[in-house]
Amino acid sequence: MQPDQLDIPTTPERLKSSHGHYGEEDIQVLEGLDAVRRRPGMYVGGTDLAALHHLVWEAVDNAIDEVMAGRATTCQVSVQADGSISVTDDGSGIPIGPMKHENPALNGRPAVEIVMTVLHAGGKFDHKAYKVSGGLHGVGISCVNALSEWMDVEVTRDGKVHLIGFERGVVTTPLHVVQQLPPGEDISGTRVTFKPDPTIFPETEFDFETLKRRLRELAYLNSGLIIKLSDDRVGPDGKPRNETFHYNDGILAYVTQLAKSRAPICVPVYFQSSDPDQPITCEVALQYTDSFNETTLAFTNNIHNPGGGTHLTGFKNAITRVLNNYARKNNLLKDITPSGEDLREGIVAVISLKHPDPQFNNQPKERLLSVDAEGMVSQLVGERFGAWLEEHPADARRICQKGVIAAQAREAARKARELTRRKSALESSGLPAKLADCTTTDVDKSELFIVEGDSAGGSAKGGRETEFQAILPLRGKILNVERARIDKVLAFEEIRTIIQALRCGIGEDCDLSQLRYGKIIIMTDADVDGSHIRTLLLTFFYRQMPALIERGHVYIGLPPLYKLKQGKQELYLKDDAALNEYLIASAVDGAELVYATDAPPVGGSGLEQLMTTWRAALDQIERLAFRYDEGLLRAMLDAPQDATTWGDAAALDAWIARLAAALAASGLGKPRYELRIQPASDEHGPALVMDRDQHGLRHTQVLPANLLASGEFKPLREAAAQVASLIQPGATVRRGGKSRGVTRFGQVFEWLMDEAKRGRTIQRFKGLGEMNPEQLWETTVNPDTRRLLQVSIEDAVAADQIFSTLMGDVVEPRREFIEQNALRVANLDV
Repeated sequence: MQPDQLDIPTTPERLKSSHGHYGEEDIQVLEGLDAVRRRPGMYVGGTDLAALHHLVWEAVDNAIDEVMAGRATTCQVSVQADGSISVTDDGSGIPIGPMKHENPALNGRPAVEIVMTVLHAGGKFDHKAYKVSGGLHGVGISCVNALSEWMDVEVTRDGKVHLIGFERGVVTTPLHVVQQLPPGEDISGTRVTFKPDPTIFPETEFDFETLKRRLRELAYLNSGLIIKLSDDRVGPDGKPRNETFHYNDGILAYVTQLAKSRAPICVPVYFQSSDPDQPITCEVALQYTDSFNETTLAFTNNIHNPGGGTHLTGFKNAITRVLNNYARKNNLLKDITPSGEDLREGIVAVISLKHPDPQFNNQPKERLLSVDAEGMVSQLVGERFGAWLEEHPADARRICQKGVIAAQAREAARKARELTRRKSALESSGLPAKLADCTTTDVDKSELFIVEGDSAGGSAKGGRETEFQAILPLRGKILNVERARIDKVLAFEEIRTIIQALRCGIGEDCDLSQLRYGKIIIMTDADVDGSHIRTLLLTFFYRQMPALIERGHVYIGLPPLYKLKQGKQELYLKDDAALNEYLIASAVDGAELVYATDAPPVGGSGLEQLMTTWRAALDQIERLAFRYDEGLLRAMLDAPQDATTWGDAAALDAWIARLAAALAASGLGKPRYELRIQPASDEHGPALVMDRDQHGLRHTQVLPANLLASGEFKPLREAAAQVASLIQPGATVRRGGKSRGVTRFGQVFEWLMDEAKRGRTIQRFKGLGEMNPEQLWETTVNPDTRRLLQVSIEDAVAADQIFSTLMGDVVEPRREFIEQNALRVANLDV
């Protein structure tokens, strides 16, 4: 057969035309740091917020490696006002001398330049400079440089301060000396300052709380280390933020912190390896609590290993062996021997391993594979924890008895599971009777809506796509699994119904290959009870089926809060912000503000922007009214203060007069309010003082000048400044043939908003049951129009503490959490 006679299927023309010529000129070689900028996901995990903060962790890890090498004691992380961030340590400083290398392109260049611009360059490949370190491949800080708009590296050593600058990984300022230290001043260290490249990262704003959590964790893992965090940006209180983390007790303090939302049943335990000839070192801290959940964190060279590994296996084996031996020796065992899971119920433990050459399963270092770590940790825990049990018989007895009770509960749970399975086998479908199932068997396509109440369940069943959407209505609130052992969990009917519907099992039996639905959507009412039910369901999934959340199967349905009806037209709006945006846009349609006879009127986008700014100020007043007088706050909108008036007595008197007039115009004013200026002193700065008489009582409030200039009052200042010159004598607002004279912008806003609402019916949905099937489909169930929020776990340790704090038995941590976060609530339904 000739070549042109080969029987090859003809490629469709549309495929042929989609491919151009492919030749040797299409082969590209990415040199230097180009590969990092082209494929950031390979090096820092992507371009999302987690990857953005990973840049900081790379720089911080280098500083911590200096600490573990014994050359540094302090690490300073500073977020600058311009969005850049610096990491400073007092270590030995990156070497700055010229490199001696067989590659001519590297030979003679400063070592610090090589470290910052060449992949796989660093001092951690052998163990001469660093016995242990978090970095293994020499790619971290050079990747940070490549992904930064600019980076400055300042090295202090040998009595001089050296500086080198980069832009997107390219040297722009060669290494040079910027300062000569005084003779005898023996200091050293490295300061790396960089600003993430906005062309790489869509979001370049560092989150203070994310930085705080990780830096606190590092301080726990390195006892004695001082970590300072500062943020020059304005915080929630209108001030820069500063934190210092320093724990001489190290991971023992960490365990105490993790366990503070649970009631302890023994004192904290700590031990560490002490063999100087052993290259691997290990620290272990643990405490048993009355909780039913285990919290065990494993770290290798300060890196959290969420998948555990050999060090965690050694720890678990030793705990099981030692406790069972002690219980057997002291006749504490009943008719059942506790398993390892039983004996770790309620434990809070931290294992911190320092290994010179650790082996991991992947680049994120999720699980430790080093075989030598298992035996070392097992021996350490076996010997030291065994001795501790003998020295603390009362604590040891309580721990063993808790394990025995857990074993009995596990046996009861096993029988409950078998009963559930037998019951399912007798049913035609093996599914709960209340479940309205879908017809598809394609897990990736199928969805399960867990709905609050039979009323909403009825609407959802009538307004779904039966092919791929299933509905499971729940009656009332499910059990709080944070406070219940597994046998009690399985005895709760609504929980058994969920388990039966999902088919994948719970706890150690959870097998996602058996999962019936690819999306599990929690759909509750937009009120307090609905939020509570949602929290209870999330607690159940997090504690008993965490893999569902980790694999992205759990979602929260977000039904709209409002329905607007005008004639036969209906519009659904998701929340208050959407409602206000719509009403403002409607209000300014055909409207204009005539504020002076010799000036053009304000209308269209200009008026809309003013209305939006004013609305933001009113929203901020609602939040501030819990702490400050609402009447005075509203008066500040009509009587703005010049920022320079605090040093001008006459200007301050004029401002007080304007505030009093604004209060009088609002129907308040004297004799209810008296305003005065408190002058500055050595103890405090100047302040506005308000005395208010109400029901025969006098209330005094002091508002310092720096408070009024803070971020909290920024929306008020912006709104007042924008409308300050707009309302002059004779000002008029017009819309649709109607007009009204106004003396302040608040009247403009209120009148236009009332006009926008005229002829429209606004309904606020309190429950899903208020919607008919068609409405529920259109707003919450239809994949093309609905809003879903995917549940994820960004920080497993933080998530564990949140659930323990909010859903546990100990009241004090929950009270502290509410006090600290109460003013951050955006939507409060009481």
